[in-house]
Amino acid sequence: MRGIGFLSFGWWSAAPGSKVRTAGDVMHDTIRLAEAAEDAGMDGAWLRVHHFEQNTSSPFPLLAAMGARTSRVELGTGVINMRYENPLYMAEAAATADLISGGRLQLGVSRGSPEPAADGPATFGYPLSYGDTAAEDSARRIAEFRHAISGAGVAEPGPSAHGRAGEKLPIQPQSPGLSERIWYGAGGFDSARRVGELGMHLMSSTLVLEATGEPLGVVQTRQIEAFREAWREAGHAGEPRVSVSRSIMPIVDDLTHTYFNPYLERDLMGANRDQIGEIDSTVSTFGKTYVGDLDKLERELRQDDAVMESDTLLVTVPNQLGADFNRVTFGALAELRDRLSR
Repeated sequence: MRGIGFLSFGWWSAAPGSKVRTAGDVMHDTIRLAEAAEDAGMDGAWLRVHHFEQNTSSPFPLLAAMGARTSRVELGTGVINMRYENPLYMAEAAATADLISGGRLQLGVSRGSPEPAADGPATFGYPLSYGDTAAEDSARRIAEFRHAISGAGVAEPGPSAHGRAGEKLPIQPQSPGLSERIWYGAGGFDSARRVGELGMHLMSSTLVLEATGEPLGVVQTRQIEAFREAWREAGHAGEPRVSVSRSIMPIVDDLTHTYFNPYLERDLMGANRDQIGEIDSTVSTFGKTYVGDLDKLERELRQDDAVMESDTLLVTVPNQLGADFNRVTFGALAELRDRLSR
């Protein structure tokens, strides 16, 4: 493992103790999270994207602002539900944000996950065509998006077009290299292999859509191996990257002890472990929470096969506690990365 970043759900609420009580609060505080991560020596600032909920939903304005206020950290999404997206408009927005950041975007996309709206994409104006599946619809949108950001022409020129006759017009602006920084959030073995075949990077979260009774890291590692094998077999250039997400709570001072000690007590009693459950009508494996001092975290994470097989570890953060609180844990996470990289 060579990089560590945070993954923020971007929740806001007026609950007691929340430091981000409004939508405006969470936007400004997320920018501060990115600054804090960079100051602490972390490598990435990634956002969850969900619609019809009190959390971040439209990532590109926020990514552009984060890019303008930082200079080094990767800026990512984990993940964008492509069924909500116009691929060409998204290509313009993504290129704009990437240019502002100086080419630091790492965009995770997928077909989406269960959500509160009965049919959110249709409400946004994108109903499924007859006989289509959500996976097929999102796959077409991803392909169109990747085609557009590659610089290929997508529109027939009109009478006032300023270009060479007969050539289709590409979207503008273009951001060189963005097409090589697209990730897919895969949940199962087959989808992980398909990601490798298509030449996208692999994102795997704190759950996988398989349940063998084995630890999450073991199941996830098989998916990582399948992804890398498919990438090689397809002959793609460059290095296939893998990120995995984990819930990690470093206890480094009195305040982190106050917030995280209940999780530590559950852990010490043996109640904190990987779980088998159901999501989207699929039996799945859900990962446990890692909590404790840095020695304990290092020891346990070294035993997590998928963490050690990945190149990027994304840590879900309690964003409602605010950037000032998370700035302390970011320093601990950067040190944890250094330990795991040795």
